[in-house]
Amino acid sequence: MSLFHDFTAHYRDQDLMRSGDPLLLAVSGGLDSVVLTYLCKQAGFDCIIAHCNFQLRAEESERDEQFVRELGASLNMPVHLKRFDTLQYAEQHSCSVQEAARALRYAWFHELSVSEKMKDQERLILTAHQASDNAETVLMHFVRGTGLAGLAGIPARQGKIRRPLLPFTRNSIQQYAKAEGYSFVEDSSNAAEKYTRNYFRHTIIPAIGKVFPAVESNLLDNIERLKATGALYDQLVEGLRKKTGRTKGKEWHVPAKQLLSFNNRALVYAFYAPYGFGEKQVDEILKLAVSESGKYIRSPDGRYRIIHHRHWLITAPVESTEAANYIIERAGEIIRFGDRVIETKISEATGKIPAGDEYTVHLDADTALFPLLIRKWKTGDYFYPLGMRKKKKLARFFIDQKLSKTDKEKAWVLESAQRVAWVVGQRIDDRMKVTPSTKKILTVTVRQERP
Repeated sequence: MSLFHDFTAHYRDQDLMRSGDPLLLAVSGGLDSVVLTYLCKQAGFDCIIAHCNFQLRAEESERDEQFVRELGASLNMPVHLKRFDTLQYAEQHSCSVQEAARALRYAWFHELSVSEKMKDQERLILTAHQASDNAETVLMHFVRGTGLAGLAGIPARQGKIRRPLLPFTRNSIQQYAKAEGYSFVEDSSNAAEKYTRNYFRHTIIPAIGKVFPAVESNLLDNIERLKATGALYDQLVEGLRKKTGRTKGKEWHVPAKQLLSFNNRALVYAFYAPYGFGEKQVDEILKLAVSESGKYIRSPDGRYRIIHHRHWLITAPVESTEAANYIIERAGEIIRFGDRVIETKISEATGKIPAGDEYTVHLDADTALFPLLIRKWKTGDYFYPLGMRKKKKLARFFIDQKLSKTDKEKAWVLESAQRVAWVVGQRIDDRMKVTPSTKKILTVTVRQERP
């Protein structure tokens, strides 16, 4: 069987690509990416080539760029080139050169996949990672310290990214390129053992091979076993997630005591990894579970928080607390704010005080005056809660109502003449209530926006 036959059988069996899918090929000019380019061309895909010049190897970088230009021309494939100031990016972001290069290239690949889409279909991004890369990666992960996912190797699919060469070793790809007469360029930095991967490739794995000659194939077999184990593990974790927690909108609620009762750090990590919390945050989560209500921690990327609210650990996205303002000029207007709609109408009073509910209130139209303002609450806001003669700050009112931190951040108020007329969904201001002497009634209704 030829490599081409095995290649096509693999991507079809794994549903990595389908006939007609437009592709973006990440091509460095090296052996693996050149072979991937020829294979995709032979398979009949619509392809474009993306080449990154990280400007790290002087004349060699220029040579690689020119080689990729010529490769694209010979195969009648459009070539997109991008030069990066990689060293400057690494310095600005306090990361290694390798991390900088990775961040730069994948960000650009995703931009290209959209801008160069075909018939409104975004391009799949193909990289030339192969089996030997996978074995090296898993061994590095194991030595560095990792979990089950890290030992399962490089994923074959990751969003729009596809890696169809993962089953094939470096040796098999070299033999195929030689048989087909494909030319490619050599990256001299691949021989420099100052880079961790190269040290593992040229020193560590060969040294292990002296004792265990089948080291690479053994690592690859372990990857397949751990993938299967990982799939089973994910199913079990998902079952426990559904049994233990409750989903409320964008939030996920877990009883703090129940989380502690599992007494399993791996499970805590699995529960919160989807929200950006890593192994290093497990101890913080466990401490939070026994802390006082109101404490919280943020995920390292700042997108989520876990808040201890009474008996619960609430995981919620971090939302801006900046006040948004929407003006209601006159009765009858329909105003959309956030994911909700507010409607107002004025009617003649009948002498009876109409009943309201959580999201429909009735105000005296002579005290609740237009224009009205619907906005997020702010620190310092106060009102006179219905039935009370003394003012109360909203912050204190929310504590009395036992609102969670995220509920507070989502709170809106209706303002009239710089006074809070209604804390939406909670209570109106006593000064604007309907009384037997009210002549006109302002009815305000808030409802969820229909999708």
